[in-house]
Amino acid sequence: MSSLEDRALIERFLEMMRAEAGAAPNTIAAYETDLRLASDALGGRLGQAAREDIERLAGEWAALARATVARKSAALRRFFAFLRDDGLRRDDPGSALPRPGAARGLPKVLGTADVDRMFAAIAERIARVPMDLRDLRLAALIELLYGSGLRATELVSLPRNAIHPDRPYLILKGKGGRERLVPISDRARAAVGVWRAHVPAAKPWLFPSGKSHLSRVRLYQLVRALAGEAGIPPDRVSPHVLRHAFATHLLEGGADLRALQAMLGHADIATTEIYTHVDSRRLVDLVNERHPLGEALGEALRKAPGGAAKPEGAGE
Repeated sequence: MSSLEDRALIERFLEMMRAEAGAAPNTIAAYETDLRLASDALGGRLGQAAREDIERLAGEWAALARATVARKSAALRRFFAFLRDDGLRRDDPGSALPRPGAARGLPKVLGTADVDRMFAAIAERIARVPMDLRDLRLAALIELLYGSGLRATELVSLPRNAIHPDRPYLILKGKGGRERLVPISDRARAAVGVWRAHVPAAKPWLFPSGKSHLSRVRLYQLVRALAGEAGIPPDRVSPHVLRHAFATHLLEGGADLRALQAMLGHADIATTEIYTHVDSRRLVDLVNERHPLGEALGEALRKAPGGAAKPEGAGE
């Protein structure tokens, strides 16, 4: 188990992350878990760990996914840097931690036809007699996920009156405490308006559940169940996949990457750029069809000996 000294150091570090770095609650929770596990693995001596201890600890991560190792390393590296900067130790053994450079995987992508089937399934639900109010809630949830690109946590914790019927946007404080302008489509505002009429005025949340709001886990379950009804393999769909669909389909429609970055709340444009992979075919077609040299080059190739196609087996 973590020693009292380690626990105190970890709590002091996390307090710094909250107050100075403005880290999001989910980030704080992940750091705390990783640091406490590392402390346990080192017999409660994380704060005093030598380079050899860190190398041995990192060796125990060999079977873990690269992304997991990257996350654990980042947590410990920042922890040791904090101890050194605050004068709590003279050295920094964090350099012994691995840097796997976790590869960013391509997001799962839903086509517009898939999304249409999900909305058709919602429409069928709402048309049932007697109507189930939970179907109105589901309609509002999916409209906001796909129509605004909200993160799951941001969505379920929306205040009851966050979305106004006459205002096509909301100002949201998201990951890392950063504020951003989130567009709200006409369809989403209409769906929210219908649902909110059935939410008790005394409830502080737009999507209340018990004494709090709908949980992320429950949202995940609702989205997957809807995907199954729409004939889409449930493991292909999640709240985050619908956020990806929002971004992907906007980009395919011609949205500016910087505007997309602002709407998604990404601190780094590199995070947004992952969506460009889905647009590569459209961009190639755009160059071929619209570039001023495209037609002239194509004509020249057609007139060349052998035409545009290179004979099979020809060299470079």
